[in-house]
Amino acid sequence: MNLFPLFAQLRGRRVLVVGGGIVAQRKAQSLAAAGAEVLAGATSFTEELERMAARGEIQLRRGEFEPSWLDGAWLAIAATQDQAVNRAVAAAAETRRIFANVVDDAELSSFQVPSVVDRAPLTIAISSGGAAPVLARRVRERLETMLDHTLGPLAALAGKYRAAIRRQRPSLRSRREFYDWLLDGPVAAALRGRREHEAEQELRRQLERRQPAAPGKVILVGGGPGDPGLLTLKALRALNEADVILYDRLAGEEVLALGRRDALRISVGKTPGEDHEATQRRIHATMLEHARAGACVVRLKGGDAFVFGRGGEELEFLRAHGVAYEVVPGITAALACAAYAGIPLTHRDHAHSVTLATAHASARADGSADEGAWQAASGRGQTQAFYMGVSQLPALRERLLQQGRGADTPFALVENGTRSRQRVLCGRLDELAELARAHAIQAPALLLVGEVAAMAPRLHWYGTLIEAGTAAMARAA
Repeated sequence: MNLFPLFAQLRGRRVLVVGGGIVAQRKAQSLAAAGAEVLAGATSFTEELERMAARGEIQLRRGEFEPSWLDGAWLAIAATQDQAVNRAVAAAAETRRIFANVVDDAELSSFQVPSVVDRAPLTIAISSGGAAPVLARRVRERLETMLDHTLGPLAALAGKYRAAIRRQRPSLRSRREFYDWLLDGPVAAALRGRREHEAEQELRRQLERRQPAAPGKVILVGGGPGDPGLLTLKALRALNEADVILYDRLAGEEVLALGRRDALRISVGKTPGEDHEATQRRIHATMLEHARAGACVVRLKGGDAFVFGRGGEELEFLRAHGVAYEVVPGITAALACAAYAGIPLTHRDHAHSVTLATAHASARADGSADEGAWQAASGRGQTQAFYMGVSQLPALRERLLQQGRGADTPFALVENGTRSRQRVLCGRLDELAELARAHAIQAPALLLVGEVAAMAPRLHWYGTLIEAGTAAMARAA
């Protein structure tokens, strides 16, 4: 975000508009409608600007621009066709620490005038930062068709009773539930039917009803592998409902940013080398503390909570302590990383089954994993997906070779899957560890082993593809 969104209170405050043409006229009209004290300066003015001045809506100053015109101004807008004049306005405003907008010149502007969807007192502003004004206008046009005109009266009614709502609904969660009812219930319906008196009566009746304290709950949300576009609609709704968001290390920052702005965010991610059991107990205690305080807690996990995410343990804990919970599935890394690498996990000609495993458990030296299951999964026509495997690649390779995988079995190692820095390393199984080391593959990364991995070079469509025939070739590159 290269611009900070800001709604300015300009009522009674001076704004200078330099220019007397149609563009300057539009700016002056918008500013006057917002209650600003508009001073327009130019050598000549449109007829409408002259009429506005005659009605006392704006003031005019005739002549060439002078820096003294900025005296007492809070904002300035340069809307002339003379670039030298526009630059002079911008420079003079900068000297006085006055925000200035130069129409159609983002470089000279210290603020941008957005496209506006007006549902007063609800106002929606859209800006492209001056990069693509037409795009901002197109977005505004779409929003105009989506947002009912009764939103304005609904916002005004909510503002009128805001103090009463705060008194009657002292907790943040109960107020949010009230506003949800206001937006979706009989008040909004009455306003759409132009029955303003009925809408207000319904609102007052609802306020008079005693509401029991809302119990807390936990929503276990799978946040997917990192691309915010893969978040489900239900997960997005949960993030916007949350009072508290407990997130782990693999929850993408862009996904976390979609949560409610005023939600309390608590990092509970496990880090390598720490006591994971103690960390898990702390997560349980934190969920319980906030849920018992009446909060809606979102436990946000990378991928899916029920695929190597200890989601089952957390539900068992919540059930044992009488805490209500919901589960929102997420797209697990094996599905997403394979898709973004162009690798079908199953294929009629190459793979008829897929196995998901963690490399930590699969590479145990004591062979404690089920040998029969390993042998079945290691045959031809099988795809194996290994989570959390970067540090275990040498041992994992040896185990796979011992269990029957051929040295030339294709593999694909997907680093930062679905994210902007995704890399896919492809090669032969016997060179797995050396290639990963040569290309400095880092966690998070998912390993895919099987014949389907050979399809990545042909079907790859996202991020960077690294093809390596041998370790020597990789080192030479």
